[in-house]
Amino acid sequence: MSQYNFEEEIEEKAGGEFERVPVPKSNLKGWTSFLGMYAGEHAAGTEFVIGPLFLTAGVSAFDLIIGLLLGNFLAVLSWRFLTAEIAVQYRLTLYYQLEKICGKKLVIGYNLANGILFCFLAGAMITVSATAVGIPFDMEMPKLTDTMPNGMTWILIVIGIGAIISIVAAKGFTMVSMAANWMAPFIVLAFLACGIVAINQLGVKNFSDFWNIWGEGSDPFPGQIKYTFWHVVIWSWFANAAMHVGMSDLSVFRFAKSANSGWTTAAGMYVGHYMAWIAAALLYAVYLQSPEAQLILSNGQAPNVAPGPLAYNALGVFGIIAVILAGWTTANPTIYRAGLAFQAIMPKVSTFWVTIIAGTVATVAGIFPAFAMKLLDFVALYGFILAPIGAVIVFEHFFHKQAGIVKNYAEVANIKYNKAVLFAWAISFGLFYFISLQFDIFLSFVTLPAWLFCGILFLVFSRMWQRKIN
Repeated sequence: MSQYNFEEEIEEKAGGEFERVPVPKSNLKGWTSFLGMYAGEHAAGTEFVIGPLFLTAGVSAFDLIIGLLLGNFLAVLSWRFLTAEIAVQYRLTLYYQLEKICGKKLVIGYNLANGILFCFLAGAMITVSATAVGIPFDMEMPKLTDTMPNGMTWILIVIGIGAIISIVAAKGFTMVSMAANWMAPFIVLAFLACGIVAINQLGVKNFSDFWNIWGEGSDPFPGQIKYTFWHVVIWSWFANAAMHVGMSDLSVFRFAKSANSGWTTAAGMYVGHYMAWIAAALLYAVYLQSPEAQLILSNGQAPNVAPGPLAYNALGVFGIIAVILAGWTTANPTIYRAGLAFQAIMPKVSTFWVTIIAGTVATVAGIFPAFAMKLLDFVALYGFILAPIGAVIVFEHFFHKQAGIVKNYAEVANIKYNKAVLFAWAISFGLFYFISLQFDIFLSFVTLPAWLFCGILFLVFSRMWQRKIN
């Protein structure tokens, strides 16, 4: 059977999401599809957790407000000029494009790690939604230090939410995008309303009062580290490192009519990772003034960061609905991405079913609150692990001619794994992870050096080891 027919057969069995062929022109989507998806995904469940966690890290007003402004701008530039630029050139999923460069055997390990890490992130969002659903049941909320589920009610609620989200994600990109467009305006309005209500509850009369909520910063809460200006900038830039410099969103932007759709990520960054983070922090600031929170602090513990009760305190039932949908709109595309990763390992299995598998893993992860309560640390870790592989794609795309190497070498040379990729990732990951541990350096600070070093090593090793192709 010819390669062309084989790919057609795979595509038919996979379920029509163009996992192993370029997206045809007839299926390309305009910028509005991406606007809703990014606004919905990033003004979402994570924001209800991350905003309060910045307060627990003792940030100052300048560090938070100006640091987020700069860090999110760098993230948008990364999406537009790296991810979207490459995506519209080839219109392939991250996983199939890596297979061409790395070889099938090597990319299996990456796809497995990628899929599992995305499942854990989606699980954290299911946890967020569960804190809202549990309010009518008077459910005990997970604490900042909790790692295990605290009861059967929690487990049943997480399973129910996970099942619904997984089925929607399994319907494919069109359904994921449609759901995000429906929910995004409601969620954005909810975050804005939360911020306004919290400002009133805090007695803010002018900008000076608003600034003084954070002031010059404070000591971090028990168990947290102190965040400075550069912690905020670098962390907010690389909070989605796996998606932009890590190239995961090739799988999304392959549907874009032009690379300019990459600018739509600004809706996610400045509505979600700016306005929503600050609004969620304000909700937590209100809670910290309560007798309950003051008692917890006086006992040397960190008060709970449970999004459901925080939003309910501000907006009532509207807040509960907002948190449920916010968790949904992050978990949905994340499970979709994880499903594509697993489908790349099992190309003849329906995308629907591998996405259901991904959703099941995410649901199990959601039962354990640790992924949500330690979200700042987890996001930094998964970005650090996955981002350097994206450098392989970026450096090959932009510098293959200057380096004198063959593009898509594994496919051209018909090899199962490309050792240049393996050694470049392993050395860069090992070196900079060791530096982070040995010198107690914030992990996000070494993500960019690891990414650059991996890309450079890939070019050097490829030049050394690639055999001449006739």
